[in-house]
Amino acid sequence: QVQPVESGGGLVQAGGSLRLSCAASTSFFRLSVMGWYRQAPGKQRELVASITSGGSTNYADSVKGRFTISRDNAKKMVYLQMNTLKPEDTAVYYCNTNPVGPIFTWGQGTQVTVSS
Repeated sequence: QVQPVESGGGLVQAGGSLRLSCAASTSFFRLSVMGWYRQAPGKQRELVASITSGGSTNYADSVKGRFTISRDNAKKMVYLQMNTLKPEDTAVYYCNTNPVGPIFTWGQGTQVTVSS
């Protein structure tokens, strides 16, 4: 299995923006539907956005219109542009396939903290 490497998190005020990156070095990347997940303290991990190999996207209702997922198949990278951040977006963010399968383990994630 491959462990993705997430980066780009940080502390930001409400209304601010962050761009997360995920390096997913595997020959299966190009064929995989990739997703960004998040886990807030005391809550279950949830899928917030996904993107197919061809670039079709889906978003959770809670982030629709604020977050944008993208990918670069040549670089084997997935990105999450997060705008108009809210305190309820505070969580550890992870990338993985959608659905989660045998290709990737869970990475360390990247912490996003939004202050009010």
